[in-house]
Amino acid sequence: MNIEIEILTGEASWPMVQPLFERVWPQAAEKRTTDRIEYARAELRVIVLADEQPVCHVGICRREGVWKDRPIRIGGIGGVATHPDFRRRGFASVALNAALQTLKDERATDFALLFCRQHNADFYTARSWKPFAGEVFAQQRGQRVRFDALLPLVSYLKRAPHEGEIDLCGLPW
Repeated sequence: MNIEIEILTGEASWPMVQPLFERVWPQAAEKRTTDRIEYARAELRVIVLADEQPVCHVGICRREGVWKDRPIRIGGIGGVATHPDFRRRGFASVALNAALQTLKDERATDFALLFCRQHNADFYTARSWKPFAGEVFAQQRGQRVRFDALLPLVSYLKRAPHEGEIDLCGLPW
């Protein structure tokens, strides 16, 4: 099996990863919503290809947010998906590392932030992601709301807030 990693622009690469999303999240792929949550679209995509077919995806969003009433540059990690037939092979770890390295290389991002369901938290904390104990606010249907539907986790780039209030100033990812 030939494995490659591609980092591509978000919208242009959507047709490539759409079948993977449909396989992993059949109800949510086209709407880009799950459980009635509206998500931002990825600006960049880390895609792991096996024999030229996408088998793993990590989306990257960049956002000027606010933490403790100060502007801060957030690297959003979202849409982490691995084809069921390719799980437990380390592809998601490789894709997450590539996404974080991309943000580090840009040198413009203060920290990375992702949201996950509680049952997935151990996967991320085993990879040095830390729980964010404060409150997160995001846009949903044009309104600023407390975003507590998913567990927020942070990864250190220049700094990593672990408490306080973060306003995403837009949709979650």
